[in-house]
Amino acid sequence: CDRTFVSNEGSKNGTFSAPFMINHQNYSRQCIYTFIATEDERVQITFTHFALRGAKPMCNHEYIDLYMEIEDPSVELIRTPFGGRICSRNIPVSRISMYETLVLAFYTDRTRVTPELFGGTYEFIDAAQYVMGTPTPNTVCSYTVYSDQKREGDMMSPTYPGVYPKNLRCSYNFFGKRGQRLRLEFMDFDLLYGGPHCPFDFVKIYDGESEEYPLINTYCGQQRNLVVFSSSENLYVKFVTLQRNADNSNRGFKAAYEFSERFVSLDFISKTDGEHIRGTQCDQKILSKRGSSGLVCSPNYPYPYHPDVICRYYIYGMQDAQRLERVRLKFEKFEIPSSTPTCTDGFLRIYLQGQEERYALDEFDHNLCGQESPPSLKSEGPRLVMIFKSGSTQGQGFKAQYHFEADYQVPGTASPNGSCQFFYRSASQKFGDFNSPHYPANYPSSIQCEYYFLGLEGEQVNLVFNYFKTKMDVEAYGYNEICQEDWLEIYEVWPSGRERKLGRYCGRTAPGPIMSALGVDTVKVLLHTDDKNVASGFTATYEFFPADTRYVDCGRNISELTEGVLLSPGFPGSYSPSLQVCNWFITVRPHHRILLSFVFFQIEGDPERRGCPGAVVRVYPELSEPPMELCGESLANHSREIFSSSNIMKISFVTADKAVGAKGFQATWTEVKEGTKCDQFQCSMSKYCVAESAKCNSLPNCGLDDYSDEVDCLAIHGIDIHLIIGLSFAGAIITVITMCAIFHRKCKRRRTPSDTQHHRNQPKMAATPHIAIQDHV
Repeated sequence: CDRTFVSNEGSKNGTFSAPFMINHQNYSRQCIYTFIATEDERVQITFTHFALRGAKPMCNHEYIDLYMEIEDPSVELIRTPFGGRICSRNIPVSRISMYETLVLAFYTDRTRVTPELFGGTYEFIDAAQYVMGTPTPNTVCSYTVYSDQKREGDMMSPTYPGVYPKNLRCSYNFFGKRGQRLRLEFMDFDLLYGGPHCPFDFVKIYDGESEEYPLINTYCGQQRNLVVFSSSENLYVKFVTLQRNADNSNRGFKAAYEFSERFVSLDFISKTDGEHIRGTQCDQKILSKRGSSGLVCSPNYPYPYHPDVICRYYIYGMQDAQRLERVRLKFEKFEIPSSTPTCTDGFLRIYLQGQEERYALDEFDHNLCGQESPPSLKSEGPRLVMIFKSGSTQGQGFKAQYHFEADYQVPGTASPNGSCQFFYRSASQKFGDFNSPHYPANYPSSIQCEYYFLGLEGEQVNLVFNYFKTKMDVEAYGYNEICQEDWLEIYEVWPSGRERKLGRYCGRTAPGPIMSALGVDTVKVLLHTDDKNVASGFTATYEFFPADTRYVDCGRNISELTEGVLLSPGFPGSYSPSLQVCNWFITVRPHHRILLSFVFFQIEGDPERRGCPGAVVRVYPELSEPPMELCGESLANHSREIFSSSNIMKISFVTADKAVGAKGFQATWTEVKEGTKCDQFQCSMSKYCVAESAKCNSLPNCGLDDYSDEVDCLAIHGIDIHLIIGLSFAGAIITVITMCAIFHRKCKRRRTPSDTQHHRNQPKMAATPHIAIQDHV
C-alpha cells in the first residue's frame, strides 16, 4: 500500500487518499506515502477529509506520523526529525516540507480500509518564496536583507502557512541606508502561547543590527494589527521554537517589510524632552520632572507634515506619595486641515481622563481640526494623551506648551507642602464634601492621602459615604484584614492624641455612617493605594454636631444582669430614616464573657456589593480593636453569634439622613462563664455555662442552634398557661353548679304542704327573712 508522488514537468499537484485494504486478522498495517519535489520546490499537503479512530494524545490503533524535515531521503525515517502524530475526526491543518521531501506514515489495525478514511491534495510549490535575502551559511532559515538589493518584500516562518517545525533558530537581519527606516507589518502571527513572558516559541525584535541593541519587544501567541518600525535604518528579528514532545498546530507568521525615507523623522521628538517609544513610527512619551514644562509639536514641524501619519503622545505627570500632578496644555500654533467638518480625515484627539489605560480610545474628550487655536486644556488626572492623524490635505500642524501642575481635585484646605493632605475645620465650615483624588476619575496609584476633620471642643464628627470603590483584584467582602491592596481607614482621635481605628475598607464595601464618640472632636481618614491598577475611589459628606443627647437618644448602659434583649428603635416596626445613634454598653461579672445572638436582622445595605452607607450595626467584641460592621437582609454564620473577648461589649446602631428605613434587629445577650467548671446551667451542645435564671425564658441563651435551656420547660409552660388555667376555670364552674343544685334540693324539701299552708296564714312580712337567706347564700 506504499505510494510515491514525484514532481515532474507535467504533474505539480494531485490527490491522495487511504488505500483500499482487507485485513482479516486485524494485523497492524503500515502504508508509507512519499512526496518528492525538485530541488527548487517544496511539498504542501492539505487534508480534505479525515476520519481516523482515537483522539490526541491516545492515537494507538490508527494514526498518521508526519515527517516534514527530511533533508536526505535515503536516511531511515526513524533517524529524521519527527513532525507529529495525528488522529481523530478533526481535519488537520496544512503541512509544508522544510526541504524537497515529505512523508506520511499511515498505521492501522482496521479490518477493512477504504479511501474514505482520509484523503487530500498535494502540491509542489516554489521554494523561492521562503528565500528573502542572502542566506546565512550553515543555517536553514536565517537571512540578511539589504535595502539596496530589495526595498520591500515578505518575511515568513520556514513552513508558513503549514505547521512550523520544532527546535528552530531563525534570524532575519535588515540593513538599510542612512536616512531610511524599516516598517514591518505582520499580516498573520500564530505561535504557541506559553504565557505573557513567552517562555516557549517566540519572536524577538531588536532595534538595531544584532541582539546587542535595545529589545523592542517579545511576541508569541496570536497577534493582531502588529506593526513595528525601526528607529534607524537597521532591524534584527529572531524566531525560536523549542524542542518538545507536545504537538502543536500553529502556523507561524507572515509579514511584509519596507525600507523608506518617507517614514517620519524622529528629530521632532529629540528636540524636545520627549522619548520615542521603540517599535512605533512616531509615538512618544513625556514624563514630568516635578513641575516641569516643555513643548510638543506635530511631526516635521514647522514644515508641513506628511499625509497619512498617526502619532501618539503620552504625557504623564508625577504620581507618588508626595505629589500628584495634572497636565495643562496651551496651544501656540494650530493648523490641521480636514476634508470633513467632523474631523474624521485629519485630527488631533485629546484624552484627559486616562482612557488609554482601559483601552477606551473611542471616548476622546476633544476632537480638534481646522485653523482656530483651541482653548487651554487641563487633564483630570496625571495623564494626558493625544493622537495626531494627518489627513490627505497637508498642514503645518500644531505646537503646544505643556506644564505639570500639582492638583488633587479634593475640596478642603490643602497642605502647604503639596502632599496629599487636607484639613476640614469646624470653625470655618460646619459641613461639606470630600473625595478621593480626581474623583469621579480614577485615583492615582502609589499614593497615601490624609483627611483631618477638626471639630470644636464638645462637638462630634459625622461622616457619610455616598460612593465607594477601590481597586480589589480578588472580589470579596472588603473589610479589615482582607484589604491588602487599596484601602481606606478611619480613626477617632481623642484630645490626648490617642487614636482608635474604626475600620479598614476596600472594594465596594462603603463604610457605614460615622458619628464620633462623645468627647471625640477629631476624625482622621487615610486613603492608601498600591502601584497596580486603580479605581474611581469615593465621595462623602462631613458635618460637625454639638454633642447633646439628641443624637444618643437610644441605647443604655447595662450591668448587674445575666441576660437581656436589644431592640432597634421602633422594633418590630421600622427604624426612622433619619440621623440616629444608639449605643449599648454591656458589662458582666469578671471571668465572664458576653454572647450576642441576633434573632432577627434586617438593615439596609449589602456588605459585598455596596457596604453599609445608610445604616450600620457595629459590634465591639474588644473595645480597643476595630468593630464588626453589619448590615443586609441577613447575616453570615460567623456574625449571627458574636463573643466578647472580655466582660465588656459595645453595640452601636447608626443611621444617616439618607437612610430609607428597614425592620431593624432583635438580639439577645447572655453572660457566659469562662473555664471548664460550671456551677450553673451548662448548655448541652455549645457547652456554654450560663446562669440558672437563663432557663425557660424563651430566649436563645445557649446560642441560636442550642435549645437545651428551653427544651425541658416547653411542656411545663404548656401546662401552666393552658391546662392548669383551663382546668381551674372548669372546676370553678362545676363547683358553682353543684352548690346551686344542692341548695335547690334543700329548698324543695322544706316546701311541704303543712309549711305551705302555714306560710299562707302568716303575714307577708314573715317572708322577708327567707328571701334574705337565699340572697346570702
